[in-house]
Amino acid sequence: MNRFFYHKLALNNIKKNSKAYIPYILTSIGTIAMFYTMSFLNSAKDIGSMSDSATLRSILWMGSAVIAIFSLIFLFYTNSFLIKKRKKEFGLFNILGMEKKHIGKIMFYETVFTSLISLTAGLLSGILLSKLMILLLFKLISFKVTFGFEVPIRSVGITICLFSAIFMINLVYNVLQVHVSNPIELLRSGNAGEKEPKTKHIITIIGAVCLGTGYYIAITTKSPLEALTLFFTAVVLVIIGTYCLFTSGSIAFLKTLRKNKSYYYKPNHFISVSGMIYRMKQNAAGLASICILSTAVIIMISTTISLYAGMEDVLRSRYPRNIIVTAADITDAEAEKIDELIEKQTRESDISQENIIHFRNMNFGVIQDGSTFTTNPMWDSNQVSNMATLIFITQDDYNRLNNEDVSLSENEALLYESNGSIPEDILNFNGFKLSIKKHINSLNLPSENLTKSYYVVAKDKSTIDNVYTSLTGEKQAKELSYYYGFDANTDSQSKIDLVYNMSINIGDFETAEGIYIECVENSRSSFYSIYGSLLFLGIFLGLLFIMATVLIIYYKQIAEGYDDKKRFEIMQNVGMSLTEIKKAVKSQVLTVFFIPLLSAVIHITVAFNVITKLLAALNLTNVLLFAQCTAITIFIFAVLYTVVYAMTAKVYYKIVS
Repeated sequence: MNRFFYHKLALNNIKKNSKAYIPYILTSIGTIAMFYTMSFLNSAKDIGSMSDSATLRSILWMGSAVIAIFSLIFLFYTNSFLIKKRKKEFGLFNILGMEKKHIGKIMFYETVFTSLISLTAGLLSGILLSKLMILLLFKLISFKVTFGFEVPIRSVGITICLFSAIFMINLVYNVLQVHVSNPIELLRSGNAGEKEPKTKHIITIIGAVCLGTGYYIAITTKSPLEALTLFFTAVVLVIIGTYCLFTSGSIAFLKTLRKNKSYYYKPNHFISVSGMIYRMKQNAAGLASICILSTAVIIMISTTISLYAGMEDVLRSRYPRNIIVTAADITDAEAEKIDELIEKQTRESDISQENIIHFRNMNFGVIQDGSTFTTNPMWDSNQVSNMATLIFITQDDYNRLNNEDVSLSENEALLYESNGSIPEDILNFNGFKLSIKKHINSLNLPSENLTKSYYVVAKDKSTIDNVYTSLTGEKQAKELSYYYGFDANTDSQSKIDLVYNMSINIGDFETAEGIYIECVENSRSSFYSIYGSLLFLGIFLGLLFIMATVLIIYYKQIAEGYDDKKRFEIMQNVGMSLTEIKKAVKSQVLTVFFIPLLSAVIHITVAFNVITKLLAALNLTNVLLFAQCTAITIFIFAVLYTVVYAMTAKVYYKIVS
């Protein structure tokens, strides 16, 4: 036998099955290029010169890990389409006298050729695109672009090792699939999906319960802190529910339609419903995957674009004023010294203070039960939804801030519900009660984003001390905290210089360690670095998931085309016209194709509430901006999805006809 017999046969098989292999190889090239690029960015020297390089590298490392895990799952998943389509071919080889070890050799060389092509083209593409990607990243994070070109050997080595291992896993799986099957089973594998699937009521119920629970969590989440703890639980439940309902619930629904004789016994409905029942068992997992990937793409892109586009809103939410001075537990005398220092430094720097917010306060982290507030020193995840922040200020500060003349008694208070609600007019602080004299509709003071928060205006410091004693059990109350914020109508560098000079002079204070001076300009580059890299990662992973969605759709269309070919030939033979068959095929394909997109839109609509809470935890409270970004992303994705449908449907119709 010619020593290159297996090599030639492997190459010939790849050429003969080019419709299936070319998309697989192109996808492998794309995932390899993406992984190398992310690995390159993670180890690039230019990144190390940034002030916030550790955070940026952490985000990029997370992106590399996601791509690695996704590549393993996705390439294994798409490989299963290839091996299923070719089982009949391998069975024929076996019947013609070729032993399974020889088939294994052919599969080995096929894997070698496809992996060599993929790794070579993928690495070259990644290396060529790496500089463009780092320039794009630097543009997003507003970092000075540097010149030069590098190819980290470590990134190349990691990429080769990872994808070589993935291709080896696929080869082992393929060999085992052939090894454990006899020739007859391999020849009949093309008809494996013809048996009508049974209705699995238990799995359908599990899917409905999981999806309903996930939806309930998403809709009822009230605070960002609660969203942070429950979001991923809801995601897992929705994923489980989606897969269960697509694999079992869809079959139960289709069989219900079949029982409706007035609906079912019509040419269009008869063909589409019966065809979908028979193929749903093998295609439901693919449809569920398309739904989950579509949801992930839309959420990732819309949220990261919202964060980046709303950067100024984010900065304003985090820093209500350009310059903020805070101090915990200080006396009135120390507060006056800080006031004098701020006034002196701004005067010497010839900077005028605008939009001043100046008050003393005492904050409490509490557990809310209606109108009753208690403290819990031990962390309890079950109480996340009831956590709240109370911010007490005196009536003198309130009157000065709002130009009012409110007079309160010792047992009275004003209440501003910044983020939450209190149902009654009595506030109970673990036994000590205050009567709400008035609900304030607006209050221009900074609020807490993570939990429910309330501003309580009390008569004086002694009333606040009583609340402190009742909540904590300590007899000796703390001093009030200090907050001073103002906008400076000057350039960025002047603000930074002012904060620097203030920090130097604050160092002379006895309590300097407890005094913090923040400037939005000092943090601007850090925010752009974090949110810019998140946008880059969102777009990068979005493209990867879109590529995966397109390939799954393509393979699904090919698989369905070959499954339907013989069925529609039989229908023509029994008297159905070609027009009727084409109409039924179009109805069936459209239904199957757009169910995942519709389901993804429903998932996103239900998740809108919890995602806005997550964005609030990241200081983006502009819900309208997120809604606009989400709507635009859904529209663009739907257009792209329709284009993919039009392109892949041609392949399907060509096979069927």
